[in-house]
Amino acid sequence: MASLGELERSVMTLLWDSAQPLSANEVCELLDEDLAVTTVLTVLARLEKKGMVQRERASRPHRYASVASREEHTVEMLNEVLGTVPDREAVLARFIGSVSDSEAAALRRILG
Repeated sequence: MASLGELERSVMTLLWDSAQPLSANEVCELLDEDLAVTTVLTVLARLEKKGMVQRERASRPHRYASVASREEHTVEMLNEVLGTVPDREAVLARFIGSVSDSEAAALRRILG
């Protein structure tokens, strides 16, 4: 799973939060930063190369959508990280020890 830079995370957040694919101009407007559309297009192209977004080429301007949901992406990242450690149980135990009471209750419900 590819890591994301700050601007890439901001773009992905917009795509994840959007009910429909967005054009580069729409992303640029929603970012609320002083960025050129060419910069946003570069970021979108990088995200496409990383396999995180897909470009709809049927119309102009092209529109971009996330390939996976935010939750699916997070699970992939967690699985990748857990795959790099020799003691997965120790990592999971530390993680569980850091969750709030409500998160622990949610984990119990999910596992039960």
